[in-house]
Amino acid sequence: MSKIGKQPVVIPAGVTVTVDGQRLTVKGPKGELSRVIPDGITATVSDGRVVYTRADDSRPLRSLHGLSRTLCANMVQGVTAGYKKELSIEGTGFKAQLQGQTLLLYLGFASAKEYKIPAGITATVNKDGVIVGVEGCDKELVGQAAARIRSYYPAEPYKGKGVKYVGEVIRRKQGKKMA
Repeated sequence: MSKIGKQPVVIPAGVTVTVDGQRLTVKGPKGELSRVIPDGITATVSDGRVVYTRADDSRPLRSLHGLSRTLCANMVQGVTAGYKKELSIEGTGFKAQLQGQTLLLYLGFASAKEYKIPAGITATVNKDGVIVGVEGCDKELVGQAAARIRSYYPAEPYKGKGVKYVGEVIRRKQGKKMA
């Protein structure tokens, strides 16, 4: 048995989980998420818990067992508390600006980089334009949006300029020395 897969997912108050065939739907105060359960894995809801079982002990099903349970736990946490990632923009003249559902990133290029914020994600920019917050109920979508914003200009190791996660440590290099 999978150590993670055999643990039940506890459903908190205010959250409803329904299983319709191979589709798992989680509704809560922050939104609604839905995901297809892989073939060979079954989810049952009883006594305020979601329990995952697998059809046999084949290697692919063993790996999907724990994954399915973890994805469900992430969905439950997403609809109750949500997920948030913060990005820090460092560099002279580097800033972010929010215009409707578009995030404009001024990162030293000739024109601003535009990022269309996907549905289900909300972005915030502080008044200085150096901290960008990405939040939503889908953990995968929040991480993907934050990684996409960071990919426009990842923090470089010589001066530390660029976009990095808040709390991320950029390992600095010394650069060339003149003799």
